[in-house]
Amino acid sequence: MVTSNTAPGLLTTLNTGAYNATGGSGERVLIDYKDAILDYQVTSLPVLAMFTEPMTTDTGGDIDITFAKPSMGMEQINEGNTPKYQHTNLRSERVTVREWGIAVGVTRRMIEDSRFNEVEMALNEARRAVDRHLEKHVVYALMGIADTNFETIAITAATTEATIVNFATNIYSGFIGDGGTLDAGRIYSYGLSDPADLTASHYVDNTGGAVSGSFAFADVTNAMNLIAAHGYTADTLFISPKHYSTLLNIGDFVTAFTVDQGGEVGDASNPTTAAMLGGSPVKDASSTGRVGSIYGLNVVMNAWCPTDRYLVYDSKVKPMVYVERRPLTVEEANPGFGIVGSYMSMRYGLKVVRPEVGVVVYAA
Repeated sequence: MVTSNTAPGLLTTLNTGAYNATGGSGERVLIDYKDAILDYQVTSLPVLAMFTEPMTTDTGGDIDITFAKPSMGMEQINEGNTPKYQHTNLRSERVTVREWGIAVGVTRRMIEDSRFNEVEMALNEARRAVDRHLEKHVVYALMGIADTNFETIAITAATTEATIVNFATNIYSGFIGDGGTLDAGRIYSYGLSDPADLTASHYVDNTGGAVSGSFAFADVTNAMNLIAAHGYTADTLFISPKHYSTLLNIGDFVTAFTVDQGGEVGDASNPTTAAMLGGSPVKDASSTGRVGSIYGLNVVMNAWCPTDRYLVYDSKVKPMVYVERRPLTVEEANPGFGIVGSYMSMRYGLKVVRPEVGVVVYAA
């Protein structure tokens, strides 16, 4: 009996009777196109888990999210007296929910000629396009990079707080800008921090220069101080591959590679074996992006991070909100003219709502 190692595609299944009767050369049968595209209704998007707090809404358009201001405080009272009643002051953030979509078309002839691989390739590429879109959208909104399609604006150290929070011209908001006012808007008194530290812009001009990929440790420690002034602790450094290359040339950078991680060494002729075992952070580097640490910060590299900007932030508090009206859905479409296709779309909104937990360092 002839055997075959060819795995059936997503859009195919084995005709068991004909397959066995012909000794392994039976025809492959196209399964229902609509059933096939249902497999693509998944939203495994790591970038959302890394930077956003997910929320859902039953309505589209603009969504208002309410936050409590630190408005209450204990007071000393005399014996027999009662304290004054206090109430919670609130602030709101408006998030715009919009629809994004992509249409995938394949010809009927492609299906009838059993060219299933092309159908699969089209659907797979469309799904990857969704991943690329979400990563780019989140990073551009988070880092303050101008883009006409996303309607994001360029944010620098000179950008005022008023400009950043102006919903009419900047629907994504941003971290703390220049000229903020203490105890008004988004900036509040905390601990023994000076007002100047609390209202300082969280967009810092790179002291390492304007060269792409430039990096200076002074900017990292400054960012840590700006975040700490608001009561948070920076724990993550989000960089581009160019920044990573610069860091590797600096002696203070600690990579994730250590000889004793991962248990037994294994093959003595291959000293990297231990680093690739289960206990090593290198094992998950490709999926998590973590490439090392510096000053207690986890260094995460991502190709979508711009080469002239990097982010220091407290990952325990998500700086953005992701409001989802409808997750990624796939519908079958038949527009005619011999074309069958699928239409992927989703409705969501993004906005920076925790401006005090991150600092963007950029090369002017």
